[in-house]
Amino acid sequence: MQAKQYVEKVYEDLLKRNEGQVEFHQAAKEVFNSLISVFEKHPEYVENGILERIVEPERQLMFRVPWTDDKGNVQVNRGFRVQFNSAIGPYKGGLRFHPSVNLSIIKFLGFEQIFKNSLTGLPIGGGKGGSDFDPKGKSDREIMRFCQSFMTELSKYIGQDMDVPAGDIGVGGREIGYMYGQYKRLKTSYEGVLTGKGLTYGGSLVRTEATGYGLVYFVDEMLKGKGKNFEGKTVVVSGAGNVAIYAIEKVHQLGGKVITCSDSNGYIYDENGINLDTLKKIKEVERKRLTEYVKYHPQAKYTEGKGVWSIPCDIALPCATQNEINEEDAKTLVKNGVIAVGEGANMPSTLEAIDVFLNNKVLFGPAKAANAGGVAVSALEMSQNSMRYSWTFEEVDAKLKNIMKNIYENSVKAAKKYGFEDNYVVGANIAGFIKVAEAMMAQGIV
Repeated sequence: MQAKQYVEKVYEDLLKRNEGQVEFHQAAKEVFNSLISVFEKHPEYVENGILERIVEPERQLMFRVPWTDDKGNVQVNRGFRVQFNSAIGPYKGGLRFHPSVNLSIIKFLGFEQIFKNSLTGLPIGGGKGGSDFDPKGKSDREIMRFCQSFMTELSKYIGQDMDVPAGDIGVGGREIGYMYGQYKRLKTSYEGVLTGKGLTYGGSLVRTEATGYGLVYFVDEMLKGKGKNFEGKTVVVSGAGNVAIYAIEKVHQLGGKVITCSDSNGYIYDENGINLDTLKKIKEVERKRLTEYVKYHPQAKYTEGKGVWSIPCDIALPCATQNEINEEDAKTLVKNGVIAVGEGANMPSTLEAIDVFLNNKVLFGPAKAANAGGVAVSALEMSQNSMRYSWTFEEVDAKLKNIMKNIYENSVKAAKKYGFEDNYVVGANIAGFIKVAEAMMAQGIV
C-alpha cells in the first residue's frame, strides 16, 4: 500500500471511530497531510502501526462534577481528561473550563499537545482536560467548590510522574490554587502535580508570560529568517486573555505596535497602540469586558460582534480560540498586506485559511510550534519542583527564548529535509512526530 493510501485509510477509520468529533478530525487531518512523505521514507512506522496508535488516546476519562452554588442549589458539570501519549514523558497539557468543552475539543487539544510537547525538546507526553463549567459570573467560593469537586475525581489519575495538568482557557492562578490545595489535602503529598502555580507554593517565574512571549519569539525567528523584524511593524492581536496580553507586551518591547485586542463580545481598535496598563487593569484586576477600555482612551473605537481580521496590518497574532480565522479572513489579511501570522491560540486558523496563507507566501507559524512557550515553561516549572529550586526571571526567559529558537530551527530543517522548504506547518508536524514515533518504536507495541 502506498503511503498516501495508508494515511487516507487510517484517517477514514478515525472518522468512523470518532463520529461527530469535528475538531479532533480537523486536528488529525492537518497532521496527517504532513506525514505522507515521512511514511514513504520510514516504512517501519507503517509496519509497527505508529499512526494507528498515536491517534488513539491511551486513556479517556469523563466524569461527573457535582457542586453547590451560593444559593445552595446542586449543579452538575462534566469533567474530562484525555491522556493521549506518554512515549516521551508523563502526560502534560492544560485544563480548560468553558461551556464549549466536550470530548472532541479535549481530544483535538490533546492530540496537538503530543507534537507541541515533543517540539519543546523536553520529556513530556501529550494530554488535555477540562470541564463545561463556566467560571464567568461565579463567585470565588463557587469556583472553589467546583475546583475541589473536580480535583476529587481527577486526583485518582494524575501525579508528578504520571500526568501534570496546567491551566488553559478559564483556568488561571486562582483555579490552579484551589485544585492544588484539594490535591494536597487528598494525597497528603506536596509535589509538582500542577503547573501554573503561584510563586509562593512552587510556581515558576515567566509562566504567566510564557505563551505570549514564546509566540513573539517564534514569529521573530521567522522574520529574522527573511531579514526582517518587529521594529516599526503594525500588529493585529485577537483575544484579551493571558496569551494576548503578554504577546502585546513582548511586541511592544521589540518595537512593534499592536493596534487591536478582542474578547467574546467585540474588539478594540486603538491607532495609537493598545495601552497595556489599561488592558491589564481591565482584564487581570477588574475582570471586566473590553468596553471599559474606551472610558480610559476615548480615541479608541470599540466594535461589537466582529473579529479583528479586517484591520490592515503587517503581522497577525490570533490569540483567542480555535477556528477564529476562516478562508475569507485569511484572504482579507493577504489583500491588506500581512507578511506573517503566528498562532497564539490552539488551531485558530481553519485548514482553508492555512492554505491561503501558504499559497501566498505568508510566513505562517502553526500553533503547535508558535504557542509551545506555555508548556515549555510548565516543563521548566516541573524541573524546578523536582530540584526544590527556583530560577530567576532572566534565567527562565532565556531558556524559553532558546527553546522557541530551537523549535523554529528544527521545523525549518524538517521541512527542508522532506521537500517542503519554508512550510513551518509541515516542518513542525514532522519534527514533533518523528521524536514520538522513535520512542514508540523503541518501547514496543504497547
